[in-house]
Parts: sequence; C-alpha cells; structure tokens
Amino acid sequence: MDSQNYRECEKATIIGAGPAGITAAIQLKRSGLDPLLLEKYQVGGLLKNALHVENYPGFPEGISGPALAKRFLRHLHTMDVRSIKAEVKGLFPAGDQFRIETGRDVFFSETVIVATGTKGKKIPPLHIPQNEIGHRFLDEIYPVLRVRNRRIVIVGAGDAAFDYALNLSRFNRVTILNRTGKTRCLPLLRERAINHPGITYKENTAIRRIAGLNRRGMELICRMGDKNWPVTADYVIFAIGRKANLDFLSPGLRKRITRLEERSRLYLVGDVKGGDFRQAVIAAGEGMRAGMRIAWSYRHGLL
Repeated sequence: MDSQNYRECEKATIIGAGPAGITAAIQLKRSGLDPLLLEKYQVGGLLKNALHVENYPGFPEGISGPALAKRFLRHLHTMDVRSIKAEVKGLFPAGDQFRIETGRDVFFSETVIVATGTKGKKIPPLHIPQNEIGHRFLDEIYPVLRVRNRRIVIVGAGDAAFDYALNLSRFNRVTILNRTGKTRCLPLLRERAINHPGITYKENTAIRRIAGLNRRGMELICRMGDKNWPVTADYVIFAIGRKANLDFLSPGLRKRITRLEERSRLYLVGDVKGGDFRQAVIAAGEGMRAGMRIAWSYRHGLL
C-alpha cells in the first residue's frame, strides 16, 4: 500500500447510522477522535418503521421511531460528526488497516465499527414480478407510511408484523396473515392489534399464489385450513424475519473477524449481531462500548 493511502487513513470509521452506529460516533467524537460515519439510506435504521418506542429510557410516554431518529440526527449535527451518504460495497483487510469501498470512493481506516443492522429474509417464491419487489411487495413499511385508504396485507407473526399493522392501520385497512396458530410477538402488541377495528387477524393462513395484479391492486389466493380464501390488497408486507446485513464483508475479512475483534480493530454491534435481541437500547449500549474501547485503546497506545 502506498504512503498516500496511509496518510489519508481514518482512525475510526462506522458503517451504519442506526442507534448503534450513532452512539459509537458520538462517543468517539467526545473522546477526541474524529470518526467517519457512512450510511446508505438515512439516520435511524429500522426506527423509521416503528410506530411507538416504549422502552427507550428518557421517554416515559414513548416516542415514534421517526421522531427518535430525528433526535439522533440532531445529536450528530450538534457533535459535528462527519457523515457521508454512501453504500459500502466491500470491506477488506489491508495490512494493519481496512479498505472500505463504496460505489464512488475508497476509504482506509485503522478501526471499523460495523453497525449495518439487518435486512429482510427473501420473499417467498410467489412469481412476483421483479419490478414489484420493493414497490408493492415489501419487507419494511417506511415506503408506504404515507399511503391512505389502502388495503394492506402483512405476513408474519412476530413483533414487527403486529407493530407494522398498528402503524399502518391508522389510515388503512390491514390484514395480518399468520401461517400457524402461534405468535412470537409481545402479548400487548397482539392484544392491541386484535382489538383494533382496522385490523383483521387470520391464523393458519398463508398466501398460495397471486391471481391478479394490476394498477388497481392485486388478488391473493390464500389457504386457510383446507379452503382457499381470496384477499384483495394494494400492498403486501413480508415481516417473516431478518438476517444480518453483512454481504459486503470480504471472504478474507470473515476469516479474521475474531482476531480483529480481540485486537480492538473491528467491532460488529447492534442488530447486525443481535439475533433475537434486537432493540434500539441494546444497540446503543453496544455502540457505546465499541466507541469507548477504541478510544481507550488509542489512549493506552494499543492502536
């Protein structure tokens, strides 16, 4: 690697501006470092989908996810954190540094915090036209938060499915389809959804095929027990689980993750490693720890 790359090397780069990445950036800035924050979309991560965050300390009446994300953004601006809107396409080991490739630029950094969260699992093979994926067939709800008087089907039985339903039912008619008779959500979310006049909840029901798709909507053929049941919808949201968003890690880096973490050079924080424990407050705590550990390592000459 040439000397110019070393001269332009960042001390700390954070990939992802959800609660984990934001908290890490704030702490690193407080510690006298000047981190670079890279974010593909917008600050807040999955908070953009959340109707009502009730377990983030400091908001006893709760706060909407988008409102909390706006506060995070304001905090970043107050701290004068450097941020660039860019999608990271590749993260590679480069000697004692990391090479970070986006669609436009290449960055080098001595330490990296990966806080890229999760992405929805693959939508089931229902012969959906490719141009409709992300348009009328979605795995998040932020693209349709402003729609009104629409018929929306949500597939899933976890916290996300019921929270999405409560969020969208304020101005639309929502149907939740649960392919089994069991739910994996908080009981209070289930209770709120089932008692909501704008939400229909169906157990042991799954989409079998799409019978019609045009500008006026679509007809879904669902299977309920041993009977077919038609459902008309404008949008279908698949809340069927999420997986870590780590596609950009190079094979060489994947083999060295544990060793790099032990050397305080690489951290995976927040939902990207949270498994079933994906909460904003957990992510923020992990981001804080990563930021503190990197700053501590620099102060004590370990980096």
